[in-house]
Amino acid sequence: MEVRRVRADEYETAGRLVVAAYRALPGAHMSADYAAELADVERRSAQADVFVAVDGELVGCVTFVPDTSSPWAELLEEGEAGIRMLAVLPTEQGRGVGRRLLDACVSAARGLDRTALLLHTTPWMSAAQHLYERAGFERYSVRDWSPVPEVPLLAYRLLLRTGPGRPPICDRRDRGSQPCGCPTAGPSDR
Repeated sequence: MEVRRVRADEYETAGRLVVAAYRALPGAHMSADYAAELADVERRSAQADVFVAVDGELVGCVTFVPDTSSPWAELLEEGEAGIRMLAVLPTEQGRGVGRRLLDACVSAARGLDRTALLLHTTPWMSAAQHLYERAGFERYSVRDWSPVPEVPLLAYRLLLRTGPGRPPICDRRDRGSQPCGCPTAGPSDR
């Protein structure tokens, strides 16, 4: 499986993939306007970075928001990067596609020396929440919000580096390969 930036000839396919993944979620949470926003990969690609996972065909897509200057910077603060619209084809879920896309965003944020990576999810995206928690993201309820009353968004944040007032970053390994990125509670946890 390859994870890379989306190409112009893939915008439409990637957009259909994102809409299909969101439509497969439980509940009646997607308006026609939001479906059109999810499908508009071309616009997101011009205003942020869109990565795709390819395994013979497009199987996943995510929007990486590098900083607060992007119109896709949903509640980001200075020094942070964001993740939006992580989607995996329903038939491909459970194969590690989401984790590969998430890792690409973490790597991009580290490459830009961001202090943290922020994302929002919904209560009905339990598989995504499990993925984020396994990757070291923690609930960050001070940035929860609702764009519309029927869609509560839950914030998750991954601290990427230490700084004044920031806890040290854990040096434990996730499955022996990547630093897990979670903040440590103290020296006894190291």
